[in-house]
Amino acid sequence: MSVDAAPPPADQRLHPWSWLFVLLQQLRQFIVPLLVLLFAGRRQGPGGDFAEWAPLLGVVVLVAVAVLQYFTYRYRIGQDGISVRSGLLQRNQREIPFARIHNVALHQSLLHRIFGVAEVRLEAAGGSKPEAQMRVLGLEQALALERLVRHRGAAAPEPTTADGQATIDAGADGQTLLALPTAEVVRLGLVSNRGMIVVAAGFGLLFQAFPDRALGNLAQRFFRDAAGYAGDLHLGWLGVASAAMAAIGLFLFVLRLLSVALALSQYHGFRLSQAQRRLTVERGLFARMRSSVPPRRIQAWFLQETLVHRWLQRRSLRIDTATGGREDDPRKLRELAPIATAQACDALIAQLLPGVQWPPQQWQPLPRRCWWRLFAGSAPWNLLLAAVLCWHFGAWGLLALLWLPWSAYAAWRQAGRLGYVLDARLLAVRGGWWSRWWRFAEVDKLQALRLQRSPLDRWLGTASLWLDTAGAGAMSPPLRIRYLPEAEARALQARLGEMLAARRLRW
Repeated sequence: MSVDAAPPPADQRLHPWSWLFVLLQQLRQFIVPLLVLLFAGRRQGPGGDFAEWAPLLGVVVLVAVAVLQYFTYRYRIGQDGISVRSGLLQRNQREIPFARIHNVALHQSLLHRIFGVAEVRLEAAGGSKPEAQMRVLGLEQALALERLVRHRGAAAPEPTTADGQATIDAGADGQTLLALPTAEVVRLGLVSNRGMIVVAAGFGLLFQAFPDRALGNLAQRFFRDAAGYAGDLHLGWLGVASAAMAAIGLFLFVLRLLSVALALSQYHGFRLSQAQRRLTVERGLFARMRSSVPPRRIQAWFLQETLVHRWLQRRSLRIDTATGGREDDPRKLRELAPIATAQACDALIAQLLPGVQWPPQQWQPLPRRCWWRLFAGSAPWNLLLAAVLCWHFGAWGLLALLWLPWSAYAAWRQAGRLGYVLDARLLAVRGGWWSRWWRFAEVDKLQALRLQRSPLDRWLGTASLWLDTAGAGAMSPPLRIRYLPEAEARALQARLGEMLAARRLRW
C-alpha cells in the first residue's frame, strides 16, 4: 500500500502592510535629498517647476519600490531551515539552517503595535547584517516563527501544519529568570546617565534648526542678562556661588528625571526567560523589543558596580555574544540584568554557567607595587596639562598639580582591587575602586592571547595579557590582566597557551 508524500511547504508572504513600513524606512533615508530638492532646488525660468514636482516623483518611486518588495519577497519554512527569496530583476535566494541562527530579534515600534505587526531579524555569528530581515510580519506569525526557530535550533521534535507553521502553545514562554518591576527601572534611571542622550539630541536639534551665529548671540544675551540681574541684587561672591550651585543642582535633577523617563521607556516590562535552551529578553514601554540567543553563544561576561550602584545595593550584568549585527544595535541582546541585586546577578551566573564557582573563593592579587604603573601612566598628562595652563594663565596653572596626590591615592586603591582567577573552566579578572567591575569568560571560549609591553612597562618590568573572545566590540571593555610582573605574565601566557592548545574552541 503506497503512502502519499507530505506536500512541500508553501511560500509565505510578509504582512499586507509591510510595504508601508518599508516606505517609511526609505523615507527616513532619503528625507534629506528630498528636502534639498524641494527647498534648495527651486529656480526661476524654464524648467523651474521641476524642482517642485521632483520630491513628489521621488516619493512615487519609493512607493513603487516598497510595493514591489512586498510582491517579490517570499520565505519558506522547511524541516532544517528557512529559505528566503527576494528581488525582481536580480533574484536572491538565501538558505538559513535553524542550527546556524544564533539570535532572533523582534522589534515593535509604537506604529508596529498599532497595526499589530513586528519586525523580525534572524542573525548568525559574524557579519554586520542579519541573515534575514522580515519587515514586517503579523505579531502572531512573528512569535510563531520565533518559537519555531527556538525549538528547531534545539533539535526538539515539533508538530507542524502542512504550510510549515508551528503548532506550539503560544503561552510557552519558559522559566522567568529575572523581571524588573517599575521601582527597579526607576533605580536604573537613577544609576545611568541616559538623560545626557536627550540633552545631546536637544543641542543637536537646536544647532540644526538655528544658525550658529543666532544661537551664539542668544546664549550671549542670556548670560549677559543673568549677570546684570545678579549684579542688581548685590549678592556678593557667596550669593553668586550659591546661585551657581543651585543652577548646577537643578540641572542634575532635570538630568536624572530625563534618565528615569528614558529608562522607563526602554526597560518597562523587562523580562528575562529561558526555554528550550534559549534566553529571551523582552522590554519596552512604547517600542517593544524581544531578542533571544542560546546560552552557549555567550562568549564573555561583564559585571559592574558603580558608586551609585553601591548606594542602591545593585549591580548590572552584561554579556558578549557570538552574533552578527552592529555593536550599537539596541535590538542586540547584551544586558541580562540591567540592574539587580548582587545575589540575583550571582544566581543568574550560577544557573547559566553550571559547574563554575562564582563568585570565586580566592583571587590572585597583583603585587601592590603595581600602583606605580597605574600612577605613572596618568602623571605625564597631568604635568602636560599644568604646563599648558601655566603658559596661558601664569602661576595659577600650577593648581592643576593638586590632582597628582589624588591620582596617586586612586592608583594605590585600584592596585589593592586588581586580581585574577584561573581554574580549569573560568578566567576572571576584577578591578576598579570608585567603580568596581568583574570581567570573565570560560577558558574554552578564549580564541587568542597577546602579551603587550609599552616602553613604560619595559622600564618598570611589567606586562599586560590580553585575551580575545568572539563577539567583543567597542561597547564592551576588553578582557585583560594588566600590569603583571613580566615573569608572571609570561608564565600565565604559557599556561593558558597549553590549555587552549589541548582543548576545543566552543563558540
